[in-house]
Amino acid sequence: MGDISKKNVIGNFIWRFAERCGAQLVTFVVSIVLARLLDPTVYGTVALVTVFTTILQVFVDSGLGTALIQKKDADDLDFSSVFFFNFVICIMLYMGMFIAAPYIAHFYNNSSLTPIVRVISLTIVISGVKGIQQAYVSRNMLFKRFFFSTIGGTIASAFVGIALAYKGFGVWALVAQQLLNTATDTLILWLTVKWRPRLMFSWKRLKKLLSFGWKILCSSLIDTVYNNVRSLIIGKMYSSADLAYYNQGDKFPKLIVTNINTSIDSVLLPAMSSVQDSKDRVKNMTRRAIKTSTYIMAPLMMGLAFCAEPIVTLILTEKWLPCVPFLRIFCVTCMFYPIHTANLNAINAMGRSDLFLKLEIIKKTIGMTLLFSTMWFGVMAMAYSLLLNSVLSQIINSWPNRKLLNYRYLEQLKDILPGIILAVMMGIVVYIIGFIPMPTIVLLMIQIVVGAIIYISLSYIFHLESFEYLIDMIRPIFNKIRKRG
Repeated sequence: MGDISKKNVIGNFIWRFAERCGAQLVTFVVSIVLARLLDPTVYGTVALVTVFTTILQVFVDSGLGTALIQKKDADDLDFSSVFFFNFVICIMLYMGMFIAAPYIAHFYNNSSLTPIVRVISLTIVISGVKGIQQAYVSRNMLFKRFFFSTIGGTIASAFVGIALAYKGFGVWALVAQQLLNTATDTLILWLTVKWRPRLMFSWKRLKKLLSFGWKILCSSLIDTVYNNVRSLIIGKMYSSADLAYYNQGDKFPKLIVTNINTSIDSVLLPAMSSVQDSKDRVKNMTRRAIKTSTYIMAPLMMGLAFCAEPIVTLILTEKWLPCVPFLRIFCVTCMFYPIHTANLNAINAMGRSDLFLKLEIIKKTIGMTLLFSTMWFGVMAMAYSLLLNSVLSQIINSWPNRKLLNYRYLEQLKDILPGIILAVMMGIVVYIIGFIPMPTIVLLMIQIVVGAIIYISLSYIFHLESFEYLIDMIRPIFNKIRKRG
């Protein structure tokens, strides 16, 4: 590959990965403190409200951000048109949530939800201001800007959230944390990115972008509703505590996956779009993304799954132990995320948003069928239905690329299988170590060290291609540091 893959992609991936790691590290520490200070039912209450704002966030982008990244010759007129369109949409969405707040509270028989919905929904308006800035950063591969804005927002909101929780503000501590995080992130991004909307608008340009973006919007909306409908059902059919345990089990693996997968996702689409005329180069990028990210993800997910109980006990205390079974299920689900991400990015980069939408409809139809079939049998049954649907979705997402890129699902499985086998072997060993009687923190440290040694040693012994690729990437960095020293 040329400069795009070697220099720009790797450099921007490092910045994006550093941003995600930094933000998630701070978020992780804050979530530990808040989980110890607040009752699980408080988390369940906020989770109910966040479902609605998460779904509406899809409309903030309207698929137009992706359309701007994918379009080869996007200019200021395109960006400005999308900015003003999005901002108006966000104002309308907020007004809708303000009016709907009492009805949402009535649905869940909880009148305290009304002010919470109205305040936390302000994040929609704020996101409308920064949405196109983000698209500009992604298109121009300026991911260093994301680093400063995200870290700034995360740290500022962390101090406020912890302070309010300590003072006894309960659910409002979480509301204030979310709102301030989005506001600070937006402010820093606005100050550090040079692009500003100009007083120009073209409906003709907007319609062309919408012709691509509406399919992405529908796909994202279907995906977001599907991913959050479980929380709505659990909150209605079961208890706030059940929802808190379910979400907390989902949070730990997602914490890791977001760092790796979001970094790859953000950089991969603009990189693939820039070489969309060369199927071989897109295939090589897709294959490399799947192999390398799964090699990194697999041991992390298996290690977390096999060490779930001591981790939860040590970090969140024993009151959160009911989330352990959910955590293990979601670890297996998240381990295969790179296949989803790389395949879908390849489809979008090739300009086939029509295929993207069709895939989402098929996957979510299957997923909703599984969900409605299992929701009567408890929260655990719903979690297992998500795992089954994830496996089926891998096959569906990879199906178009057997023709677009000549990269079949079986070939993809063959690429990732060695890393997964080693990760499972490592996980079994650290799980057995867990039966040794010793203090939890000492046991966990031993499991982590032994697990890392086993995985790296086996990778070296069996000459795993992804391991050698990563070593080749890291070696020049160490050589530079050594020369400077």
